[in-house]
Amino acid sequence: MRPTQSNGPESLTRNQLNRDAPKLPRRRRQSERDLRPPKPKIRKALAVEPAIKTSNLNRLRRIEGQIRGLQKMVEEDRYCPDILVQIASVQEALRGIGRALMQNHLQHCATDVLKHGTKDDARQMYDELLELIYRYLR
Repeated sequence: MRPTQSNGPESLTRNQLNRDAPKLPRRRRQSERDLRPPKPKIRKALAVEPAIKTSNLNRLRRIEGQIRGLQKMVEEDRYCPDILVQIASVQEALRGIGRALMQNHLQHCATDVLKHGTKDDARQMYDELLELIYRYLR
């Protein structure tokens, strides 16, 4: 006995079913770019005194030269205590820039928020300042 053919949906192929089905809008596939977290907003200083900015840039250039000198000292197998002295010099120069930046932040950014911001803004600024002191100005 031969099975009877049915004209019902069971006998249609997948392509025939898809062709006859109502068209639904396609879901857009998320690309990797869509899945990445958004870039953080870059915050800028409220004000930077030109003299401080120039001084910091000059210090950074000097430090850059010191770092190149350190690389050369290591390549030439120089005496370890001499290299350590130069490393300490670079660290102190970086600390000096950090102090200048902290001074600018206190004079401009923090002062503005504490004077003109809301209580919540002021609390956030105090927390930020404490974090800066604990993390960077040891």
